[in-house]
Amino acid sequence: MRQHHFLGMNPDGFHKLAYTEWGDHANGDVIICAHGLTLNSRYFDWFAKACEDHYRVICPDVVGRGRSAWVNPTNYWFDQYLADAASLLARVGVEKVNWIGTSMGGLIGIYLATKGNQPIKRLVLNDVGPFIPKAGLLGIADYIGKDERFHHHDEVEAHLRKLYPKFGNLSETQWRHLARIGSQLTEDGDLRLAYDPRIRENFGQAVEDFQIWDLWEKIDIPVLILRGSESGILTQETLDEMLRRNPHARSHVFEGIGHAPPLMTGDQIDVVLDFLARA
Repeated sequence: MRQHHFLGMNPDGFHKLAYTEWGDHANGDVIICAHGLTLNSRYFDWFAKACEDHYRVICPDVVGRGRSAWVNPTNYWFDQYLADAASLLARVGVEKVNWIGTSMGGLIGIYLATKGNQPIKRLVLNDVGPFIPKAGLLGIADYIGKDERFHHHDEVEAHLRKLYPKFGNLSETQWRHLARIGSQLTEDGDLRLAYDPRIRENFGQAVEDFQIWDLWEKIDIPVLILRGSESGILTQETLDEMLRRNPHARSHVFEGIGHAPPLMTGDQIDVVLDFLARA
């Protein structure tokens, strides 16, 4: 595992963008793993470890998360995320990549996959689709950005277990890992979650459903849609509609899991690797 950073650009100037790299830097078979709204690159550690013998794996910290810079909160939306993704793709330096996106990271993948001359050859959408009901957005707005403070990682772990009660059958080691990489020290010596709480500002005004069906229908590369059977972000109805509207997509549902499958267990990782290995 290697950690790097480079400069992206926003309307106010430049900002730091960090990413974690696994595997052989010379390997031209690349996977980019894009995380969810409040997560960061290190949530993919288990997945990347399982892949690094066969792939070069790039896991970015989206701006405002992890080790990437915090910026004006008006920039925490898809125009900025796409610009930063384009800069990352240029830095990776290969013509084609596999894109695995959890939740928000999957939406970034949808946007990218509809652009002219886009570089994605296979797309994995982890518990997200082109339609999110208003209720789901309001549910997100209700818990993000509260900027809680914690005294030690045990408190962070307890908080994460409460936030993600249906995250899956993770080991004690994995939960401790999520607590460590999902938090950062404050100037006062406390711990906070490792993202800018101001990312919530674009969700507090959610007044309608989010939908980009027009983009979904344009995607012409192989797509694997993953769903947790108890997810409120990607409903079964939306999944069925996605499969109906796009013949390039197939799906897999993980039973007993909510939003979103963490891709930290062998059964989940194998489903993704099998899809990527298809001719």
